[in-house]
Amino acid sequence: MEGLLKVSRAIDTINGQIGKKIAWLILLAVIVATVNAIIRKVFNVSSNAWLELQWMLFGAVFLLCASWTLQVKEHIRIDIVNSQLPKSVQRWIDLIGHALFLMPFCVLMIYHSWPFFTRSYVIGEQSLSAGGLPQWPAKGLLFIGFVMLAFQGISEIIKQIAIMRGHLEDDETLRGHAAAAEAEAQRLLDQAKAQGLAS
Repeated sequence: MEGLLKVSRAIDTINGQIGKKIAWLILLAVIVATVNAIIRKVFNVSSNAWLELQWMLFGAVFLLCASWTLQVKEHIRIDIVNSQLPKSVQRWIDLIGHALFLMPFCVLMIYHSWPFFTRSYVIGEQSLSAGGLPQWPAKGLLFIGFVMLAFQGISEIIKQIAIMRGHLEDDETLRGHAAAAEAEAQRLLDQAKAQGLAS
């Protein structure tokens, strides 16, 4: 199990480092959007290339940070019921969800996105908009993003099995900001109920 945990740690490190760096592209996207809006309003000039660059930067962040988001448990979860279940059941739900839903979806997306990218690259596909950007880099991001997400899925499965077998401590601090917000909301709700009963 220790060998698999080393693989998991390596995946976590690589995806974490990539995610932290790629996240800065959001700032670049905001700057591009701001400059583009100012130029359009002041000089009445617009560029399809700059508009497309905005969504490509956002797409890069969305796709290349997805694995890091999964790692730090910041992905959206609908766990109104899940949070009420015992920890052991929650772990089984996570394990089954990763193994039977996340991984097959990633494999399917990798399988279909590779030819989607290669066709675009071979023909040198350009935007249909005048002065637009090449399309193959954006399509390549789709493939890379799902490869990274698949590796992170493998890492999460390894960690979940290790926790269930007692080889790894379940770090409750790595529950994400969403979980912290939920815990705070529950605390406030309990406080409000207590004050209501006291009055």
